Amino acid sequence: MPSTTRRSALLTATTALGLVAALALTGCSPSAKPAASPSGTAAAGGTTSTPVATPVPTPSDPPTPVGLTCDQVLTADQLYAFNPNYGADPGYAPKDGSLEKKIADWQGVACAWLNQTSGDVIEVAVAKPPASELEGLKNAAITNAKPVPTYGVPPTVEGYFEPGTAGQVQVFRGGYWIVAESPAFFEPGDAAPLMEPVLGNVPAT
Repeated sequence: MPSTTRRSALLTATTALGLVAALALTGCSPSAKPAASPSGTAAAGGTTSTPVATPVPTPSDPPTPVGLTCDQVLTADQLYAFNPNYGADPGYAPKDGSLEKKIADWQGVACAWLNQTSGDVIEVAVAKPPASELEGLKNAAITNAKPVPTYGVPPTVEGYFEPGTAGQVQVFRGGYWIVAESPAFFEPGDAAPLMEPVLGNVPAT
């Protein structure tokens, strides 16, 4: 039977081993991880900025479909009376960035006729743009072109002509915007015989 001294030593050793084990367990415990920082791009001052999409301005009111075909804008008889060398241009498509393309995008009608002899093309496009856009279109026309009273009586009809490689006509009547363009239009009078029947076919309001 162990003596009292030995029992005391065993007790002391057991206590010491328990303390060592406890300390070992404490030392093996995982340390706390730092909190994850929110993702984003740091801006000046340490704040996080979020990209914001820039809205694209749109007209406050929609365009009105014109509901016209090219044969209604200019009939075959009217085209023949203007110049019998012209016929429909089946491969025509308005060019990107042109006024005719804008008219087509606004649910208007864009037409073209080809001179079988010279190869000149006459474009005529008709739209009923958003009412909120009309004043801006008229301001642009008077800035870039000269007023022409022979297309109609102002202020009921506002006509403009801009010379160039292809002379360009713009006419405003009621809510309608009419554009005609061709290398055959050297001066305002060249387009007048064509604009008369076109204006007769397009509704007045």
